[in-house]
Amino acid sequence: MSVVDREFQKDDFQFAHKEGEKLIDTNYKATSYLKDVWGNFKKNKGALIGAIIIAIIILFALIGPSMNEHTYKSMIHGHECLTPRLPGIEKIGLFDGEYHGVKQYATEELENVYYWFGSDTQGRDIFTRVWDGTRVSLIIALAAVLVDVVIGMVYGLVSGFMGGRVDIFMQRFAEILNGIPTLVVVTLLGLVLPPGITSIIFALVLTGWIGMERIARAQVLKVKEQEYVLASKTLGASNFRLIFKEVLPNIFGQVIITSMFSIPNAIFLEAYLSFLGLGVPAPLASLGSLVSDGYKSMTTYPHILIIPVLVLALLMVCFNLFADGLRDAFDPKMLNK
Repeated sequence: MSVVDREFQKDDFQFAHKEGEKLIDTNYKATSYLKDVWGNFKKNKGALIGAIIIAIIILFALIGPSMNEHTYKSMIHGHECLTPRLPGIEKIGLFDGEYHGVKQYATEELENVYYWFGSDTQGRDIFTRVWDGTRVSLIIALAAVLVDVVIGMVYGLVSGFMGGRVDIFMQRFAEILNGIPTLVVVTLLGLVLPPGITSIIFALVLTGWIGMERIARAQVLKVKEQEYVLASKTLGASNFRLIFKEVLPNIFGQVIITSMFSIPNAIFLEAYLSFLGLGVPAPLASLGSLVSDGYKSMTTYPHILIIPVLVLALLMVCFNLFADGLRDAFDPKMLNK
């Protein structure tokens, strides 16, 4: 039987609502873009856990060095290479200061002494030095974000929007800078600047913004021919207004994501340079210098190496998870999914 010849019966269809039922229109509250972003970010458990761990590490970096009487450079003779000992937990056999069956804190002098992360080969408190070193790494990370936003973003915006000879000249200049290895830049800066945070930040200022510049330029090339930009240009808007009022807000999500991904790279750069001896000078501590010191006694006292490595690994992994979550949250295709 064809569709045309079919006879419909009364019970073939039914009303969606009962007869006599009052129908009320449902209004849905509009949500802002940032609220949608936050809602998507919360769904990413890895990014949320990473953000929480980052907040905890930042908190300890701020208050950790003042939680005991030690400083990053205080050395106590007779307290060398002590293993971690925590009050309360030591009673259950964990972190009780025992090393190869020897109670290191059994002497009368050390009976009431507690080193939460142990001590290094010079009798310095590793807990204080780790959080002081984390503070240095976070300062480098903050500097990397500022360099990306202030230099890289502005450079890429101007280059991509202006186009033509201006774009060609700016890109060739960026390629020349990008061709200089960072290690060479830091080494040369060490000849004219004191080694430490200053020389690393200057190295970031010289070459650290190239990645952000390329991302910003690529995003500008995508949106600068959109209708809303052409409409503003037709109404007589200046180039400054077009770049920072029309183009920038529409690529800001990608800028934030790229900045977050630059943080673990900057932390690794500082650790790498400090490991090579080009970072902060002794007795200042950074995670890289602590790893370098612990590496020398890795086989005999592994806790000197393991603790700063764990903090460094947590920082880099959590910042990557956080940046990955931001990338998904700011992606319009991921919103409301």
